[in-house]
Amino acid sequence: MAMSSGALFLAVFLACVVEAVEALTIVLAAGTSRDWRSAITGVVAGVAVLAVIVAGLGPALTAVPLEGLRLVVGGLLLIFGLQWLRKAILRASGLKALHDEDAIFRTELASARAAAAGGRGLVADWYSFTLSFKGVVLEGLEVAFIALTFGANQQNIPLAAAAALAAVLVVTIAGVAVRAPLARVPENTMKFVVGIMLTSFGIFWGAEGAGAVWPGADAALLAVVPVVALFALALVAVLRRSADMRATRTHLAGS
Repeated sequence: MAMSSGALFLAVFLACVVEAVEALTIVLAAGTSRDWRSAITGVVAGVAVLAVIVAGLGPALTAVPLEGLRLVVGGLLLIFGLQWLRKAILRASGLKALHDEDAIFRTELASARAAAAGGRGLVADWYSFTLSFKGVVLEGLEVAFIALTFGANQQNIPLAAAAALAAVLVVTIAGVAVRAPLARVPENTMKFVVGIMLTSFGIFWGAEGAGAVWPGADAALLAVVPVVALFALALVAVLRRSADMRATRTHLAGS
């Protein structure tokens, strides 16, 4: 039994929103501080590169036998999800600074303003072009990876692609409307949730691909996701308590 269309759409949409917000911050910094035309040209070039990659990988993934695909996709999602979840746990426990789009925007803005001016060919400002291009391609590759892996595994790449496109459009429209980083988006919380989702699906699909049979089929996800979430929250509590104890000892030693 495949996961429902609504669950597939929501999982891909939430994950892609996070990546789209980060790409938007980079493009805004390039356009605001340098040259909008060059920045937008970089965005278009980046989207074109991503389109070629997706066009090549999509059919290739659908040709892989389902069991083998689930093993590979499950392993990749587990690696990817654990990276997100690790950072989210460290941020939630206070051991790593929270992700701050305003601060990132200011840093990118300062770097862009300090860079030397100059164009190449039809591009008036090469720095704006390359900054936007790299931002779109790097963040876009993660969007493409999420959409393709979820879509291919559920044999519904069009729906996953629609969810990814919807996420990008929502973030883009919001960014154009406010012309500022979307700092009010609860990105740290979303990354925590997405990390839990990717890790849970990675465990579930990887085990299926290895030949395991889950009790209740896909209904087992209703147990896997809460278990992963509770484990992550327990780690946050332990790390936060450990950090508080170290801070208390340091304070007492210094007084």
